[in-house]
Amino acid sequence: MLKVKRKIVVPFLLAIVFGLFSSFFVPAEFVYIRIFAHLKLSEFETMMSPRVYRVMADGNSLELNEDAFNFRFKLQNDSVSLYQGSKNLGTYAYVKFYTEDPLNEFKIKLIQPDRKIRTYQGNISCTVVDGGIRIINEILLDNYIAGVTEAEAGSRSSLEFYKVQAILARTFALAHINKHVEEGFSLCDQVHCQAYFGKPREMRIFSAIEATKNKVVVDENLNLIVAAFHSNSGGQTANSEDVWGSKTTYLRSVNDSFSIAMPNARWERKMLTEDWLSYLKLKHNYPVEDPGAKEAALNFRQDERKIFLEMNEYKVPLKGVRQDLQLKSTFFSIHPICKDSILFTGKGYGHGLGMCQEGAMSMGKKGYTYEQILNFYYQNILLIDLHKLSFFKDE
Repeated sequence: MLKVKRKIVVPFLLAIVFGLFSSFFVPAEFVYIRIFAHLKLSEFETMMSPRVYRVMADGNSLELNEDAFNFRFKLQNDSVSLYQGSKNLGTYAYVKFYTEDPLNEFKIKLIQPDRKIRTYQGNISCTVVDGGIRIINEILLDNYIAGVTEAEAGSRSSLEFYKVQAILARTFALAHINKHVEEGFSLCDQVHCQAYFGKPREMRIFSAIEATKNKVVVDENLNLIVAAFHSNSGGQTANSEDVWGSKTTYLRSVNDSFSIAMPNARWERKMLTEDWLSYLKLKHNYPVEDPGAKEAALNFRQDERKIFLEMNEYKVPLKGVRQDLQLKSTFFSIHPICKDSILFTGKGYGHGLGMCQEGAMSMGKKGYTYEQILNFYYQNILLIDLHKLSFFKDE
């Protein structure tokens, strides 16, 4: 049996009723998203209409002043003190504001720590966990997907690219819907899951959501794919086994001409030759004293993506170099530029797997459809209505 803290197990069990996955895929009506997950919260305010929102605190309904729209939540030991305006409504272990219409909105302003106002839809609940207030946004799946789409795609993209990003966001969310189940919610709002900052400001995103409603990406075995994407491929995407060590049928390397004229297609980084050779020696036991090995390390070229910087039996994993030196990608070449320095000339930004966001943006502007974009960056895939997955799996 899953061990879930008592304070938060009751609301999350409702998610199971609304459709978290069992053996087959059942669309979730609502998802439970932990917001501001990277912060330890001690105080925040919400602005909402008490005429459309009601509040439950430790299982009891509270009476609200219908003329006061501001509510304040303040950490009090292992509980939350709740205020409406200047009135203290009490201190509780669990507080939930809920509405009959999931399209209703509320605003959140963090006080400790201080953050800008964000707008959310649906319901909100909070408890105290590990010395901070944990906020859960209970929201319709598609409204959550709309927020993720803007967070990942920005507010000035084409409608077709919004469709692509929405499908991938939906696919990822449903494939990872139980990622935080033991903590009492579905997903968090950080890149650990998917970036989510509340209701989008770009209204075209809702058109993209409606145009792709219930669509997800599956592989040839009708399993939801790992919807990997990155900023820019530098002209060639990567194979999954070269980055993650495991091979998939759909994350295959493709030549990507759509990415090469985009902002993150090229980068450079200067480094002292001595520092580079010392790094190779100390971190990878690379034989920099050997003239041939030294020459290979100072004149490394990638016309196509490689996994290693190699010299005879010595192999330096480029993934490790990127991580250690905080480079934008593993797709780089090296050459001396003066007596004591080298230059990394790099291509792309990110791990290189799956969809190149800037390339997909370019394709959308050139008139490609979202189906064409997805089938270009992911191989051997199917776009399918989520509601039909169980039927096809039973066949």
